[in-house]
Amino acid sequence: MIQRVTSPALFPPPRYSHASVVEAGTKLAFLAGSVPLDAEGKLVGEGDPVRQAEQVLVNLGEQLRSIGSDLAHVVATDVYVVSSEPAVLSAVWEVVEASGLSTGPHSSTLLGVNCLGYTGQLVEITATAVVPERADA
Repeated sequence: MIQRVTSPALFPPPRYSHASVVEAGTKLAFLAGSVPLDAEGKLVGEGDPVRQAEQVLVNLGEQLRSIGSDLAHVVATDVYVVSSEPAVLSAVWEVVEASGLSTGPHSSTLLGVNCLGYTGQLVEITATAVVPERADA
């Protein structure tokens, strides 16, 4: 269903693929940015990008479950981190890798940015995922 491609002509990426190809006819979901808010709308992990990344991934998992998908079916992400420090971006990426999201691996872009939408927000992840056909459908 998902073909993950790493081009032999390019530098091998660490734990992600250059492209993910899905055959026509497969249902795709384009998810809004997952943010580090709890169910009551309170910021989780104030000042801590690693803790925020953990909450973002929990929330992303919930978004995926609500559409009948999961982390293993994510084909692409954009990971936004409020920081200009490569070490901070790397620490967040380690959380992404540990989550199982990089299983596959999926295609991803990791970005350092100046600001995100909620006061105190340091991490956000947008995703595109395949919604697998249900066996009972």
